[in-house]
Amino acid sequence: MMTALLDGMAQLFTLMTMITMLLGVIAGVIASAIPGFTITMAIVLTLPLTFSMPPLQGVATMLAVYVGGYSGGLISAALLGIPGTPSSVATTFDAFPMSRNGEPGRALALGIWASFFGALISAVVLIIAAPPLALIAVKLGAWEYFSLIIFAMTVVASLVGKSMLKGLMTGLLGLLIATVGSDPLMGVPRFTFDSELLANGLPFLVVLIGMFAVSQLLSEVESTSEGTRDNQACMPGRVTFHPMAALRETLSYPVNLIRSSMVGVFIGAVPGAGGSIANLLAYDQAKRASKHPEAFGTGTPEGVIASESGNSATSGGGLIPMIALGIPGSAVDAVLMASLMVHGIGVGPRLILDHGDLVYGMFMAMLLAAGMVLLVCMCSMRLFLRVTEIPKSVIVPVVLVCCVIGAFALNNRVTDVYLLLGVGVLGYILSKLDYPLAPLVLGVILGPIAETNLRRALMTDDNWMLFLTRPISLALLVLAAISILLAIRHHHRQRRIAQAA
Repeated sequence: MMTALLDGMAQLFTLMTMITMLLGVIAGVIASAIPGFTITMAIVLTLPLTFSMPPLQGVATMLAVYVGGYSGGLISAALLGIPGTPSSVATTFDAFPMSRNGEPGRALALGIWASFFGALISAVVLIIAAPPLALIAVKLGAWEYFSLIIFAMTVVASLVGKSMLKGLMTGLLGLLIATVGSDPLMGVPRFTFDSELLANGLPFLVVLIGMFAVSQLLSEVESTSEGTRDNQACMPGRVTFHPMAALRETLSYPVNLIRSSMVGVFIGAVPGAGGSIANLLAYDQAKRASKHPEAFGTGTPEGVIASESGNSATSGGGLIPMIALGIPGSAVDAVLMASLMVHGIGVGPRLILDHGDLVYGMFMAMLLAAGMVLLVCMCSMRLFLRVTEIPKSVIVPVVLVCCVIGAFALNNRVTDVYLLLGVGVLGYILSKLDYPLAPLVLGVILGPIAETNLRRALMTDDNWMLFLTRPISLALLVLAAISILLAIRHHHRQRRIAQAA
C-alpha cells in the first residue's frame, strides 16, 4: 500500500499534471456556473483532450473538472437564484436569500468552504472505506433503489412552503411532467398528444432552467417595471468577502458539516443516485435537525453549508463503486471509466491490485483537486461578486440568452427552447400564486428513477411483499414514513405558531 501510494504521488506531482489539473478546476467551475452546462458535459468535452496524456494525468485532470464542477454551481445559485447544475438546487434555498439580504460575499464564502470540506471528507472516506461501502452499495437491488427514492421524495414534505397542499400538488405535477415522452423501458410514447414538441419528453435540465431561471428573470423584469430598485447590488458595502470569517462560521456547525458530507458520500456510493439527491437530502436532514428550522429558506448559513457539503461529497462517494467493483456511480464516473479503458486499464475488483499506483494517485488527486478548487474560488470570488453590480437591464437578457443556449446545447433541438420558455412561464405563474417550485423539480428528478426501479422490481418478481421483506428496503420505507410524520408534525406546529402570532 505504501509503495503504491508513493508511486502514485510521484506520478501525480509533476509540473504538467499540476497545470492540467488547475486548468481542469477552472473549466469545471466556469462550466457549472453557467445554467444548463452540466458537470457531465464538461467532463465529456475534457475526455478527448486526455487521450494523449499518461493515464494518471488524464484521470486527474478529469477529476479536477469533476470536483470543480460541484463547487461552480454555487455561483449562479447564490448570486442569481439559478442553480448552475442539478446538484445545486437546494443551494438556492438559502444562498440566494442571503445574497438578497445584502450578503452575497458571505453566501459564496460559506458555500466555498462547505464544498471544500465536503470534498475533503469524501476523499478521506474514499481512501479508508472504499471496499466496505462499495459492497453495501452493490447489494442494493431494484427494490432498495425504489425505497431509497421514496425516502428521498419525502423531502417534498419539508419543502412545501406555507401550504402543504400546494407543495404536494406541485410535487405531483413534477411527477406528471416526468412521465411525458417515451416510456423509459419499452419506448412507447405517452402523454405526447401526437405532438412533435412533446415526443422526446421534457428534459430535466430544460425544466430546471425554466423553473428557476426563466421564471426568476420574469420576476426581475416585473419588479423593475414596477419601479423598484434597478439593482439592489449597487448599495454601498454590498460587495464584501471575508473568507476567514466564513471559515469560522462554517466550522461552528461541525455536526451539520459532517452529517451532510456523510449523506453525500453514501448517496454518491449508490449507483445512479447522484449529487442532486444528495444536495436535497443533506438540506432536508439539516432542516429537521436544526433548532431553528423556520429560518431555513430565509438565508440561514446552516442551509448553505448542508447543501454544498452534501453535493460536493458525492464526488468521492461516486468513485467508491467504480474503483472497487467497476460500477459507475453516475454518468461522470462512466466517462472516467471510459478514460481508463482507452488507456488499456480494466476497471473492476482487481483494479487496486493490478494498478495500485493509479488508484492511490486518484485518491491523492481528489485531495489535491479540493485544495485547488478552494484556491481558485477564493482568488476569483471578488470577480464573480462584480456580477451583483451589473444593472438588471443588462444581466437579465444576458442570462436569458445563456439559458437558451444551454437548453439548445443539451440535444441541439430548437423544440427544447420552446419548452424552456413554456416551462418558465409556468414557473412564473406558479410562483405568483405562491406555489413552491422545489417540489416540482424534485418530482421531475426522482420520478423517472422511481418508475424505472419499480417496474424492474415487478418484472423480476411481481410479489409486492418483497419491498417489505427485504431488510434494507423495509428500513428505507420505515425511515420515509417517519420522515413524513415528522414533517407533518412540524408543519402543523408552525401553523399554530403563525396563527397565535
